[in-house]
Amino acid sequence: MQLIDIGVNLTHDSFDADRAAVIARAVHAGVAQMIVTGASGASTLQALDLARAYPGRLFATAGVHPHHATELDEALARELERIAALPEVVAIGECGLDYFRDYSPRPAQRRAFERQLELAARTGKPVFLHQRDAHEDFIAILRAHRSRLAGGVAHCFTGTRDQLAACLELDLAVGLTGWICDERRGTHLIPLVREIPAARLMVETDAPYLLPRDLRPRPASRRNEPMFLPHVAQALASARGASLEELADSMTSATRTLFRLPPAPDDPLRDAGADPIVE
Repeated sequence: MQLIDIGVNLTHDSFDADRAAVIARAVHAGVAQMIVTGASGASTLQALDLARAYPGRLFATAGVHPHHATELDEALARELERIAALPEVVAIGECGLDYFRDYSPRPAQRRAFERQLELAARTGKPVFLHQRDAHEDFIAILRAHRSRLAGGVAHCFTGTRDQLAACLELDLAVGLTGWICDERRGTHLIPLVREIPAARLMVETDAPYLLPRDLRPRPASRRNEPMFLPHVAQALASARGASLEELADSMTSATRTLFRLPPAPDDPLRDAGADPIVE
C-alpha cells in the first residue's frame, strides 16, 4: 500500500532541525511521495530545492498564497513563470482567496488568484487551490478560467455540502486532511466523503498544521508530520465504508493522474527514520 501526501509544508521552519528524519519517517509509514507546498516566492524556491534533493520522492508547487498576494509583483511573476516550467513543479499554487484572515486586501487577493490561474493555463499544470470564507468569489473566478485549466484540487476542503457540489461541478479534485478527525469542527465532513467520486478524492496532512486530534498515543509535539497521513486515510476509508487498501489505491491513482507523477523510487529512506516520540 502506498499513499501520496498532496500538501505538506516541509519548508516550514518547524522542520529545520529534523527535515530529513521527517521525510524518512513518512516513507517508512507508507507515504511514498509528497508534494511540497509553495506559498510565497521564498517557499516556492525552497520547495523546488527539496524536490531536487529527493528526486521522484518529493515534488513542488509554485505559487503565492492569498496571505502573500501583495508580494506578487512583476519580478515575482516572472520568477514564478520560470519556476513553473520546471519538471519538479507539478502544480501552480497554493493560490486562491482567504477572507478569514484578510492578511492581504481582497482586491489584491483576487488579482493574484487570476494571475496564477492564467499561469496555470499557460503551463498546462493543475492548480493547488485555497479557499476560506470566500466561496462565492472563489468559484466565480475559477469558473471564468476553468475551461483553460488542466485541472485542480480544492486543497484542505472543510466546506459544506453545497460548496462541495460547486467544486465537483467544476471537475475539481478534493483534498481532505486531519480536519475530519476533529470532533469539534470536522464531523460534518464524514457524510460528505461518500459524495466525492473515488477518482477525485485525495488525502493530505497540511503538516505542520492540522495534527489529527484523535491520534493515540498522543504525540508529545503538536507538530503534524506526513507520517500521520495513513491515520487520515483510515478516517476517510471508515467514512466511505471502504478498506484502507482499496482507498489508498484509488487516491494514489487519482493523485498520480492529476499531477502526472512517476512511480515512487524504490529507495525506502528508512535509515534516517526514527520512531515518533510520544508521551
